[in-house]
Parts: sequence; C-alpha cells; structure tokens
Amino acid sequence: MDLHRTTVCLNVDDADLSSSTFNNANLSAARFNQIEFAGASINDSNMAGVAIHDVNLVGATIADVNLTGVALKNCRLTGATLDGVPLEDLLAAYRARSG
Repeated sequence: MDLHRTTVCLNVDDADLSSSTFNNANLSAARFNQIEFAGASINDSNMAGVAIHDVNLVGATIADVNLTGVALKNCRLTGATLDGVPLEDLLAAYRARSG
C-alpha cells in the first residue's frame, strides 16, 4: 500500500510492516507499543520531547545525535560506552571525585 501526501490517522494492530519505509512523515503524538524495531534505522529525524520507556536497546548504536537535555533514569548501563569509554567507569570516576 502506498500513502502519498495523505493526512490520515492510522490504527495498526497486530500487523507485519517489516521492510516498510517512512520518508518525510509526521508521526507526532504517535504511540508505539510492543513494536519490533530490530534492525530498523532511524535517520535525520526530530525526536525532541520523545519519551522512551521499558525499551531494549541492547547492541544499538546511537551516533551523531544531539543529546542536549536528555535524562537517563533507572537504566542498565553494563557495557554501554560514550566515545569508547565505558559509562560505568565514567560514573565511578565522577562519584569518586564528588564523594
């Protein structure tokens, strides 16, 4: 199915949309629940104000992203790195300095 220059509210339930492409689409206020995004790619997108809860990002790469004002809360950071430095090490150094 092709939707081009269309304004419509879609309710999609129990659907297989794998390999679909979304270009120049406005998904403001869209809700994604129990979605399989494995292998998906999100590029050149505005996600300002997005809320991400209870999501598995194991093995994900986040690159060339503006993280200004981003808050990470109750996150498992085992093996996570920032510019190649393990976040656990950064947090340990911060706590040692601040302690």
